[in-house]
Amino acid sequence: MFKALIGRLKQGYRTMDFPSAEIKLPPRFLGMPGIRHAACKGGCAKCVGVCPTGAITLLAEKPVLDLGRCIFCGKCAELCPGVFKFSGEYRLAARERKELFRGDEVVKRTRTLDSEMKRIFGRSLKLRQVSAGGCGACEADCNVLQTLTYDLGRFGVQFVASPRHADGLLITGPVTQNMKLALRKTYDATPTPKIVIAAGACAISGGIYSGHPETAGIPEEIPIDLYLPGCPPHPLTILDGILRLLGRIE
Repeated sequence: MFKALIGRLKQGYRTMDFPSAEIKLPPRFLGMPGIRHAACKGGCAKCVGVCPTGAITLLAEKPVLDLGRCIFCGKCAELCPGVFKFSGEYRLAARERKELFRGDEVVKRTRTLDSEMKRIFGRSLKLRQVSAGGCGACEADCNVLQTLTYDLGRFGVQFVASPRHADGLLITGPVTQNMKLALRKTYDATPTPKIVIAAGACAISGGIYSGHPETAGIPEEIPIDLYLPGCPPHPLTILDGILRLLGRIE
């Protein structure tokens, strides 16, 4: 017992400050991509063919990257390093699906909820996490948020076991046909008003499972309030997106 207490004292304070300008992710982390249309010769479409999830399309012969489909594999940057470059920026969240399409424009940060929803959820938010057929990576990064390092609870945000105790859902996975009804029942069991968060490429677009007959996707009648891109989204991406949605970060 005493050895455990002494060891804890030696460790010191381990919870990171957030938000903080001192946060630096390792070089291998691929975050917000930058696209330089000026460096693109245009029309070759090689980047379209190399993308495994069809996240890249051409608009006026210039590439547009859909972060909702992107799995951040970096193949496009390997092919055309002058056009595509992935940064260490983890702030990727968006309120609307169309905001996930990236050209060479300036990135806009996530908007907060309207004043009434912010009043209700701004200080306390309980989420029911729904694993709808995913590989477990997104779920693992959600679990990490509850550890000492991130300490999601200090912001008043917690994951709960029952949708009846929740203020909203955080959905991961492509939503398989077997999970479609379960997701809808979970959504209906969550009291209103409620919010819905789609976390990861699979939940947003189907990811690598897009187009498969067993991939149902989030039903259209379930409105999504926040999109968190990534495969999986980094814990900081999830944390930043939720806090910006609640108006805790501007």
